[in-house]
Amino acid sequence: MAKTSTTITQYPDDFKCPISLEIMTEPVILSSGHTFDRPSIQRWLDAGHRTCPVSKLPLSDSPPLIPNHALRSLISNFTALKPHQNGDDTETLISDLISKSSSPDAKLGSIDQLCHLSKRDFELRKRLTESGAVAAVLNCVSRKDFIDLQEKALKLLLNLSLDDDNKVGLVAEGAICNVIAALCGGESAECRATAATVLTSLAVVEVNKATIGAYPFAIRGLITLLREGGGRERKEAATALYALCSFPDNRRRAVECGAVGILVNSLNSGLERAVEVLGLLAKCKRGREEMVKVNGFVNILIRVLSNGSSRGVQYALLTLNSLCITSEVICVEALKEGVYELCLGFLEDDNEKVRRNASSLIKVFGGAAS
Repeated sequence: MAKTSTTITQYPDDFKCPISLEIMTEPVILSSGHTFDRPSIQRWLDAGHRTCPVSKLPLSDSPPLIPNHALRSLISNFTALKPHQNGDDTETLISDLISKSSSPDAKLGSIDQLCHLSKRDFELRKRLTESGAVAAVLNCVSRKDFIDLQEKALKLLLNLSLDDDNKVGLVAEGAICNVIAALCGGESAECRATAATVLTSLAVVEVNKATIGAYPFAIRGLITLLREGGGRERKEAATALYALCSFPDNRRRAVECGAVGILVNSLNSGLERAVEVLGLLAKCKRGREEMVKVNGFVNILIRVLSNGSSRGVQYALLTLNSLCITSEVICVEALKEGVYELCLGFLEDDNEKVRRNASSLIKVFGGAAS
């Protein structure tokens, strides 16, 4: 099999995200005028920051992220022209991947190289999807008898899901069924964790949240992984559940699968990301009913308020808001345990959402007192 060239042309600095320092795949313009890769700036904003990472200028609560189509086009054109690989070599890799006569080892070699090359190459990802390679990748994802091939195929599938145009297309080609099978029955922790990450990536598109949630064993599989998996598996499972549970019907499904108790146990054992999912499930009546039944839940949330990250505090306050509005018992317990005093301290927090949630909870306490 032909080998790809290792010569890489230097990218212009303007093509690199100021946060990740990697070539941007989805450049967006912030209100400050600076451009960032969407995943990087979204993580910055999700962490509660409300200043531009470059200029430090203040941002609005929900700053718009405007696609920088001109820069994306420049990056794509530069990628297409740069001699980082021989065109014939790439075609050989794709051909080996698609060919039914290729051995599993040959497919593994092709996928391994394509996975490496496609991570920052929009044009290659486009060629892969247009060449019919997705079906071959999905077949490799289903190879439980060849763990290395399954792991690499999932990583290539994750790369292909980076582009919004591909997210719906991958679902249409049946990717969810294969990914869920790897999530529930993958032979390695790497397979299961990467499968959860693929679901998170696909769920960025709103219509996919409903589609994924409706699949049998999708949400149940994530909850099982959250309960039984290792560190990375549990973290990726919680992240995927958060992405899916922004869709209301999926909150009900998660609660019916026993998510609340497992999330509380995960939070109590140090997985702070679990409180983000609980914050969403608390918007659901069934979710609140299950949370009220958990002994010591208020104290667990208080520990997050006292020692958690800014984002953890934000969602702990959100959860308490939802519970205290609808449960007098929880409201009284929270007051008794000193949540009101903690909220007063959060009114000066740097995170605007923390300040807002604390202010809302103080109003709830005020209404209960009157």
